[in-house]
Amino acid sequence: MNIFEKIENIHYRCPGKHPFIMPRGTQPIHHRHAEQAYQAAIDAVDHDCQLLICDEILDTILFDLLNQEQLFDLVNRCRGKVELVMTGRNAPSALIKAADYVTELVQIKHPYYQGARARKGIEY
Repeated sequence: MNIFEKIENIHYRCPGKHPFIMPRGTQPIHHRHAEQAYQAAIDAVDHDCQLLICDEILDTILFDLLNQEQLFDLVNRCRGKVELVMTGRNAPSALIKAADYVTELVQIKHPYYQGARARKGIEY
C-alpha cells in the first residue's frame, strides 16, 4: 500500500489495522472501521473523486457491519459521476441489478484451506 503514497492523484484510505473476522467473529473494532471506511468513501465522492474502489465492502453486509441501504446510497451518489468498484462476496440481488457491471471471481483452490496462514502483502 505504500506505493500509493508515491503516485499523484491516488488517495488510499484504510481505517486501521484490525483482526480478521473469520476466526472469532465480528468485534466492535470491525464496526468502527466499517463505518469509518464508509464515511471516507462518501467524502471521496463529495470531493470529486473519479474512481472509487471499496475493497471487501460487500462483506460488510455479510457480517452485518453496514446495511444494504448504505451501499445503495453509495451507488446512487456515484451514479453518473464516479466509477465505483465494490468487491466482496454474496452481493444482494438488488445491488447486482442496480450495478452497471458485475463480475464473479470463483475460487477454485486456496492455500488457506490446506492450513496455510495469511501472508502480508498477499492476503492482507
